[in-house]
Amino acid sequence: MLGKKIRLERIVDRNSKKTVTVPLIHGVGMGPIKGIRDIRNRVDTVALGGANAVILHKGIVSSAHRRSGKDIGLILHLTATLQDGGQTLVTDVEEALAIGADAVSIRVDVGGKHEETMLRMLGKVSGDASKWGMPLFALMDPGTVKDKDKQLKNLMRAVRIGAELGADMVRVPFSGPGETFGELVSVCPVPLIALGGAKKPKEKDFLEMVHAVMKAGAFGMSAGRNIFQYKKPGNMIKAISEIVHQGFSVATAMKSLREDPIESTIFGGTPIW
Repeated sequence: MLGKKIRLERIVDRNSKKTVTVPLIHGVGMGPIKGIRDIRNRVDTVALGGANAVILHKGIVSSAHRRSGKDIGLILHLTATLQDGGQTLVTDVEEALAIGADAVSIRVDVGGKHEETMLRMLGKVSGDASKWGMPLFALMDPGTVKDKDKQLKNLMRAVRIGAELGADMVRVPFSGPGETFGELVSVCPVPLIALGGAKKPKEKDFLEMVHAVMKAGAFGMSAGRNIFQYKKPGNMIKAISEIVHQGFSVATAMKSLREDPIESTIFGGTPIW
């Protein structure tokens, strides 16, 4: 469908055919944690750093929208994280179209007591997204178990569910060493994107993870706290983008972290609509 192809071009680098997205949706499940308290400045910073798209909840879009500067894609997150960790649908594809989103995103927890509800939700949203030509990103999360082999099997099932029920791209937690992520890529017939997860204590460790997943065949990275809670978020985005889009080594990409901060030029004030 032409509409879907056009929208995908807004959130994917046209040269590398890869993507770097930044979820800024933690405010619902975690509250206004460090790094996203000033949402307008944070969106501006990651845009200047080179992110392809941000993931936002519907009500924050008007506050975070940028009318000038470097363009950045908008992925609207349709689900919200409850305080107990559960998920609920809070908007739909049609509202995303009205808001001006380039894609939609949902989180689907699989393997738990609410799996039936989660899969029904995925099926409904993927049907609506297909009808309207809207790209669908599905975060497929099977939870965590200590047994590494079982965890990998759970992840493989999760990514396959996402693809089989209509997601255009699947976001999934990092599975560990690069070769195991390669196994996830091999069983997922749609583009697979790795999640950054909790903030790592050392930036080199995070960039090595980015390098490993890209070497394993990932379509890109989706990272939040490892970016917006880093002391220079714009520089971290630049470093990630150099690995994802240009194939830089970790050592070369880390040079961007030592450069002058890439900072937002927005300093509060009224919404820019």
